[in-house]
Amino acid sequence: MNILNLEHVTKRYVSKEIIEDVTIGIEDTDKIGVVGINGTGKSTFLSIVSGAGEPDEGQVIRRSGLRISYLAQEAAFNEEKTVLENVQEAVERSEDYWNTAGEARSMLLRFGIEDPDMLPGKLSGGQRKRASLVAAILTPCDLLILDEPTNHLDLAMISWLQEYLQHYQGALLLVTHDRYFLDSVTTQTIELDRGKAYRYEGGYSEYLEQKQERLNFARAAERKMAALYRQDLEWMMRGARARSTKQKAHIARFEALRDREKIVEERQAELASLPSRLGNKVIEINNISKSYDGKLLFGNFSYLMGKTDRIGIIGYNGCGKTTLLRCLTGQIRPDEGSVEIGQTVQIGYFGQENDLPDEKQRVIDYIKDTAEYVRTTEGLTSASAMCNKFLFDPEMQFSQVGRLSGGEKRRLCLLKVLMESPNVLILDEPTNDLDIQTLQILEDYLDHFAGVIIVVSHDRYFLDRVVTRIFAFTETGVLEQSEGGYSDYLLHGGKVPEAQDAVRTAQQVKGQKSSQASEAEPGGDKRNKDVQRDSRGRIRRPKKKLSYMEQKEYDSIEGEIEALEEKCAALEEEMIKAASDYPKLSELSREKEAADELLEQKMERFLELQDMLDSFNEQK
Repeated sequence: MNILNLEHVTKRYVSKEIIEDVTIGIEDTDKIGVVGINGTGKSTFLSIVSGAGEPDEGQVIRRSGLRISYLAQEAAFNEEKTVLENVQEAVERSEDYWNTAGEARSMLLRFGIEDPDMLPGKLSGGQRKRASLVAAILTPCDLLILDEPTNHLDLAMISWLQEYLQHYQGALLLVTHDRYFLDSVTTQTIELDRGKAYRYEGGYSEYLEQKQERLNFARAAERKMAALYRQDLEWMMRGARARSTKQKAHIARFEALRDREKIVEERQAELASLPSRLGNKVIEINNISKSYDGKLLFGNFSYLMGKTDRIGIIGYNGCGKTTLLRCLTGQIRPDEGSVEIGQTVQIGYFGQENDLPDEKQRVIDYIKDTAEYVRTTEGLTSASAMCNKFLFDPEMQFSQVGRLSGGEKRRLCLLKVLMESPNVLILDEPTNDLDIQTLQILEDYLDHFAGVIIVVSHDRYFLDRVVTRIFAFTETGVLEQSEGGYSDYLLHGGKVPEAQDAVRTAQQVKGQKSSQASEAEPGGDKRNKDVQRDSRGRIRRPKKKLSYMEQKEYDSIEGEIEALEEKCAALEEEMIKAASDYPKLSELSREKEAADELLEQKMERFLELQDMLDSFNEQK
C-alpha cells in the first residue's frame, strides 16, 4: 500500500538545485537505502520526506494519519530535561504511545548511556546521536527514517540494530555508509546523483550491478546519438535547406541531438601522494597501561610495529580505543610503560572530530595552510589540483567552508591529512560521515599506501578491505590479536556479540581485497569470468571477437537503422496528408507502428553488438 509520494519535488540551496523534479513513492513495506556522494542532498531528501523540511517546488503527499519517526543527522535536545525525559517526550508525541520509562532506560543503557538521568549537556556528540536513535526506534510509526544511524555505534550496537531492522514491520528509509548494513537491511536503493533520483531493486551489492547496467546502456545510447549527430552535422555543413517536410524533420532531429543532455561521467576522487621515507624503527609499545576513574582500559600492552603493518582496532564504545591511539601519537601519556616513535616517522592523524577552520575560511586556503604543493606519483601537484582530485571543483574551492555539508567537511579534513605525506596513518572512525564513493577511493588509496596503517573502525566492510591484523579490546583490558580482517576474526572465534551473524564468509572476503572502485566502475578486472561452464558442466571459453555473421550484421545495421528512420518520417508525412481518409490513415498507422517496432529492435541489436565490441576491446 502506498503511504507517501514525492511529486516533482525540487530543492535549491543558493543557486544550486540539490534535488531537481524528483517524483518517487514509498510503500508500507519498503526498506530503502539512500546513497550518493556527500553534497548530493541525502539528508535534505530525508528531511523533506519526514516533513521537517519543505521543498521549493512540488509537493509531498502523505497518507492520512501516517506516523513518521525521524532520526536527523544533528541531535536536538531540551537542555533543561534529563536524557531519559527527552527520550520519553519524543516518544510520547505519538498518539499511540505507552509508559516508556522502563523500556527507554533499558534501551539507553544498551546504547551506552550509562546514566539516563544526566542532562544532555554532559553527553558527547556520539552519545547524543545514540540517545536520539533510541527515541526514534521507540516511537510507534509507519515510516522510520534514519540518517546515518550507525555513526558512533560500536560493533555490538550495529549488530543489534541490524537485526532489529531486519524484523521491523513498517517502512524504512535510511542513509548509511555501512555497506554490510545496507546489504543486510535494505531491499531497495535510491541513488541521488546531480539532482536526479534513480531507484534500484535490492541492497547495495545489487545496486552496484544495476547501476553499472544503467551506465553501460546510457553510454551505448550516447555513442549512437553522438554518431547520428556527427552524420547530421555533416549533412548540415553541406548546406541543407529546410525546403521539404523531410528536411525539416531532419533539421529538428539534428537540433534535438545537439541540445541533448549528455552523460556526465562521475568524477573519481584520486590521491596518490608519496609517503615520506620510513626507517627500520617505527613505533615500539612497551607494556603500556591506562586507567580512567579506576577502570582499566588496557594493561601491559606491548607491540613492535613493522613497516608494513595494517592494524584494525575494535571494541565496544568507551573501552579505550581512541585513548590507545592518543598514547601512540604522544597526545597523552600512559600510566605505565612507554611508547617510542622512530625518528623518520611522520604521523597523519584523522580523528573523529578534526579541528575545522573558521566557517568563513575558503576551502582552498584551508588546504594551502598545509602546503602549496605536494609531491605525488605524478610529480609536484598544486593544492588546487589536489582539491579537484578530491572532488572539490574550482567553484567549491573558493567557497566558504561553512557552505559544505558535514560529509564534505570530513572529506576536506581527510584530504588535509593525506596531503601531509605521512608514512604512518592513524585513522579514528574514518568512515563516519564519509560517502561510499569517498570510502571506495580511500580504500583504494590505502591498498597502495607504502606505510603503516592503524585504524579504529566499526565499519566491518572497511576493516575487511583494509587491515590484515585485528586487535580486539576485552573487558579485562587485554588486547586479543587475530590475523586477517574482521570476518577472519569472527571465524577464528572472536568473542564479539555479533559473531553469530554471518557477515561474510572468509572466502567472500578474500575476493574483496581488490579495489572496490573497480567493481562499481567500467573496466574492472573480468579475468575471473574467463572460464565458464554450460548446463552440463563443460568448460566454455568466452568469445574474443564477433562471429562472421555478427560482424556482417554490425557492418550493415546502421544503414538499416537510417533507412527505417527515413521510412518512419515518410509515413508520418503520408499520415498528415491522409488525415481525412480514415481507412488509409488506419492502414498507414499500422504500417508506422510496425516500422517503429522494427526500428526499436534494430537499435537494441546495434547497442548489444556495440557492447560486445567494447567488452572485447577491454579484454585486450
